[in-house]
Amino acid sequence: EVQLVESGGGLVQPGGSLRLSCQTSGFTFSSHAMAWVRQARGKGLEWVSVINSGGGTTYYSDSVNGRFTISRDNAKSTLYLQLNSLKTEDTAIYYCAKARRSTVVALPPENLDVNDWNTRGQGTQVTVSS
Repeated sequence: EVQLVESGGGLVQPGGSLRLSCQTSGFTFSSHAMAWVRQARGKGLEWVSVINSGGGTTYYSDSVNGRFTISRDNAKSTLYLQLNSLKTEDTAIYYCAKARRSTVVALPPENLDVNDWNTRGQGTQVTVSS
């Protein structure tokens, strides 16, 4: 059974930082592209960042580019998202997602086919507020 367990969220002031983690199991992590998505209250899903299976190719949405960094540790089957220079508009539940198949290529968020991705975990809440 595929499991994705996000952690690391919390309450932070504007300009602050957080590091999110997604511990995975139940599939060959090192063979799959991974992504972070977020959902603010009352809004749809926003694809934030994507990383290829090896970790050498990353993409970001315009809204987080230059502030967030996605990374992965294939030995630990764990995905990360470093959030810096946080803004109030970054407040959302953050989820990790996996590519459905190892053949799914990492693409910029605006080019993703969401049907190629599945299985978000329970999410971790990030709240940016003074």
